[in-house]
Amino acid sequence: MTKILGLDPGLRHTGWGVIRVQGNSLTPIAQGTVDTDAKLSLAERLNTLYQGLIEVLKIHQPDEAAVEETFMNTNAVSTLKLGMARGVVLLAPASQNVPVFEYSANKIKKSVVGVGHADKHQVLMMVQRLLPTLQATLKPDAADALATAICHAHYRRGSINT
Repeated sequence: MTKILGLDPGLRHTGWGVIRVQGNSLTPIAQGTVDTDAKLSLAERLNTLYQGLIEVLKIHQPDEAAVEETFMNTNAVSTLKLGMARGVVLLAPASQNVPVFEYSANKIKKSVVGVGHADKHQVLMMVQRLLPTLQATLKPDAADALATAICHAHYRRGSINT
């Protein structure tokens, strides 16, 4: 049995989701978002993000983490800020000695929906179908994080013994 933490980086909302993998069975454990206040300084927002993720890591103690890679945005400032948030998202599990794996958005969408250019609604619907025991209302950022965890569960079989 392996617990995987999926992470969908964002400065405003970073989605997270934890699943248990046992053989071919995927079971949702928990999901949510770490939200930051846009009125705070960038440093304060990054700290809020880091502290929130450390809390998730301490509570759920995942064996592995999977992070969605950042896409390039036309707005350079937005891309830079997202890159900083992504750095925090990579740092948090690594600082707790949790191995971190990265996947492109297209690979995640293709592994969950079947097509690499699926929209957020399609991802959310498929996550709910793949994890039918999911009890909570699912926010799009948390659904993306769970999709990242599901993607890792599929691809990890080739690189890690389960």
